[in-house]
Parts: sequence; structure tokens; C-alpha cells
Amino acid sequence: MKQYHIALDETQIARYVILPGDPGRCEAIARYLDGPAFVARNREYTTWEGYLGGERVLVTSTGIGGPSAAIALEDLAALGADTFIRAGTCGGIALEVCGGDVVIASGAVRHEGTSREYAPLEYPAVPGFAVLNALARAAGELALNHHIGVVHCKDSFYGQHSPARMPVADELLYKWEAWRRLGVLASEMESAALFTAAAALGVRAGACFSVVWNKDRRAQGLPDDERHDPADAVRLAVRAMELLIESGG
Repeated sequence: MKQYHIALDETQIARYVILPGDPGRCEAIARYLDGPAFVARNREYTTWEGYLGGERVLVTSTGIGGPSAAIALEDLAALGADTFIRAGTCGGIALEVCGGDVVIASGAVRHEGTSREYAPLEYPAVPGFAVLNALARAAGELALNHHIGVVHCKDSFYGQHSPARMPVADELLYKWEAWRRLGVLASEMESAALFTAAAALGVRAGACFSVVWNKDRRAQGLPDDERHDPADAVRLAVRAMELLIESGG
């Protein structure tokens, strides 16, 4: 049965799926695979396919934020997909995280709403262990300047980037300082929803991000490149998926 949102059916599914946010990135990511081909497009959900080690792999965009990412995960899992890696971008929080680095999420702050409809707030948003291990191993193989740790996941892009103009500015600024003091590496918008929904569905998910910039470094007058190309996160996701396929996992 064709899924309403992603416009795929059982004949088009694969176990392994790479999840960018931007539909425009799907074709470029699929070019890292063997035999890339367009599959379907509906709303923010564009899907391409290719092969790694002879195994079919999908590249499906999720749009921006947890609600649409969870919809993609639900529809893909309903058809039989069970292993997901998000490849996207983030903004640095910890001062050691610079523009152009790569962050691998070992957990996510659930500062968003989608995951609350899957699990109580006491439940942690964490990636699948095998997926996390594959990402860590791939980052070492590729010699990427990378960081592994907790990320902050939110719903409002401008709540992070312009907190002082929000009616709840005091709360946003207070919590941002808490994340910083707790060693949270970076901020993005999908991981907590994906990790929590994946746990509820009995599938596994991981996430890696190319760092665009770090506004906290800039606020302290520290050097910080601005990088909008997610190529390193994409290469990392593809190699990690290949490792998972090679292991039979």
C-alpha cells in the first residue's frame, strides 16, 4: 500500500535509509551510491535510491523539524525500513565545535514537541547503538574533525537565533546557558524526534551533522568559519551505512 506522505509502496522500500532535510540534496547524496535513480516526490518528501555493497539504500528528505521527520520515519518503517541515518547541518554550542566540523549525536535534548507524543519526558532520546558505533568508526576512517556527544534539538529556528526578541526570552536564554554548561555540542531540529520515534517503532536511527557556524564562539570573539556545505556529514553517513551493511547489521 502506497504511503500517503512519502508516496512509496512496498516494492520501492529498502532496509537502509539516509535522511537529509532538504529535498534538493537527495540527488547529490544518491550520487555517492551505485546506480542512483529518482524514485518519488510528494510535498517535502523526495526519494532517490542507489546501492551500497549490493544492498539497496534509499535517500529520503524529511523537510525541516521533528514533525515532518517523524512522518517520514513512520511511513518508511511501515513499509519495512529499519535503519536510518540523518545527515544534516547544525550550529555549534560548545566552544571547541567550529564551523566545518562534524558532530555525531550520542543523545539529544528533547527541547521539541514531537517526541512528547511518543514517550514521557523522562525517556532519553538516544541513537541506536550499532548506528552510533558505525558513525564513530566511519569518522575515524575518513579522518574527519569530529565530535561525539549530546546535541540540542528544538522546534523554533528563530527561538535559537533571535531569543532576545521572543516573549519568553528569559526562559530561552536561561536554558541555552544550561545546555552550554552541560557540554551540549550543537543545536539542530530533528534528532530527538527521530531517536524517540525510532525507539517506539522498534527501528534504529543515528544522526550526524556538518557544523555551519558557532554563534557562541563569535560572541566571544573567537575565529569561526561559516560552512554551508554538508558534504562531510553526507560522506560520513554513507560510509557508516556501508559499514552497517558489511556487518550484516
